[in-house]
Amino acid sequence: MGWLSKIFKGSNHRVSEGRYDWRYEAEADTIENHPSTSWDDSWSEIEDIDRAIALSLSEEEQKRNSLTDSEPHIEEDEQLARALQESLNVESPPESHSQNESVSENGYESGYGHENESLYQPLQFPYSVGFRICAGCNTEIGHGRFLSCMSAVWHPECFRCHACRQPISDYEFSMYGSYPYHKTCYKESYHPKCDICSHFIPTNAAGLIEYRAHPFWSQKYCPSHEHDGTARCCSCERMESWDARFAALNDGRKLCLECLDSAVMDTDECQPLFLDILEFFEGLNMKITQQVPLLLVERQALNEAMDGERHGHHHMPETRGLCLSEEQTISTILRRPRTGGGNRAMGMRTEPYKLTRHCEVTAILILYGLPRLLTGSILAHEMMHAWLRLNGFRTLRQDVEEGICQVIASMWLESQILFMSDAENASTSSSSSYASTSRQGARSPFEKKLSVFFKHQIATDTSIVYGHGFRTGNQAVQKFGLQRTLDHMRETGNFPY
Repeated sequence: MGWLSKIFKGSNHRVSEGRYDWRYEAEADTIENHPSTSWDDSWSEIEDIDRAIALSLSEEEQKRNSLTDSEPHIEEDEQLARALQESLNVESPPESHSQNESVSENGYESGYGHENESLYQPLQFPYSVGFRICAGCNTEIGHGRFLSCMSAVWHPECFRCHACRQPISDYEFSMYGSYPYHKTCYKESYHPKCDICSHFIPTNAAGLIEYRAHPFWSQKYCPSHEHDGTARCCSCERMESWDARFAALNDGRKLCLECLDSAVMDTDECQPLFLDILEFFEGLNMKITQQVPLLLVERQALNEAMDGERHGHHHMPETRGLCLSEEQTISTILRRPRTGGGNRAMGMRTEPYKLTRHCEVTAILILYGLPRLLTGSILAHEMMHAWLRLNGFRTLRQDVEEGICQVIASMWLESQILFMSDAENASTSSSSSYASTSRQGARSPFEKKLSVFFKHQIATDTSIVYGHGFRTGNQAVQKFGLQRTLDHMRETGNFPY
């Protein structure tokens, strides 16, 4: 199963960071902004301009009192004063955007995320720049301090974080889309957290927010958890989170609590499922007439039985089922273990079981402790091996035999998905072979998703024998039907095309 490496980068929305400047509106009609000089120099220059304007206005008043016929000159002086004042009005500089994150594949299937933030600094002005409307409350900004940012002006108490609704008074702020945020609020809302440790996912050496994700469950986590001993569920492959510990089985495997809830733990407990699979085969017109023992075993017993099997049967890296043709003595699980302290399995009882050869198949072994749906799909796969041997299919290539067995396992899972999607209709249809595949009542939403996951695993297997074999066999069954495909396999040893 492939794993995904995600880079927290690009998306169709924009995330920005900013700084803003404070301005103060006082009893004056001029404004000046010198970002590269000190405030002392700015205030000194403003005072000189104020004195010049005041002197000019005083002279105009004296001329108005003494010379009533000098209207054109007075108008020229007033225009000059207004021009001087307007030349000193400076608008806030444009907002700047700086990207400091980019995407990287890092050798995995795909990556996605969000654009990173850009810094903003609102401009700070001590004087009024004329009639302005606050973008927050839509009222006039009078005398006093105000902010200029996001191409608008604001009362300080009106420029608020979109998350917590509190005023933003920090030197820098973040933006998500067109909304401002406190930097801490933005991080809490949008910075990805690890599903394992619940911490913010750290940046890598290149300054990128990189995480791993399961391709089906979308469980995202810090890359370090792949190497720090964090356990994976042996069934659904999800990683163990710090706040939901897994159950530990006797053979070292770990099982999440959701999978444990429907786990099949001993041979007797598996018998109803075995009968369901037999009825499923009968519904496909592939009835198995010989009695084939079914045993649930530990991993060690399964490996020992596999070593003693002389038949050229291909096995997956993690063998979870086996169709035997040789006489052996197998240690089977007689009593299911109970869950003790620390979610550990305790009190399991086993006994030896001697297999006697009465036909081409001596027994089917299934690894214990797997959820019902996974146990059923493995059992359907191994039962197909048994059916092929009992019906004279002895010369098939490995990819053909394993491929058709995976097709049957996928078909059984599909029957379970249909059953869980419409349990009431399925349970009232006595003629449907699918209706008899589950006698244990309604299933949880997790089990339905689990069945989709197991079916997804079969379909996306990258191996030549199991993965390519399944896809070729499934294509043949979809095109020609199961019976014609089996007839062609019997005659030629290959799938029809």
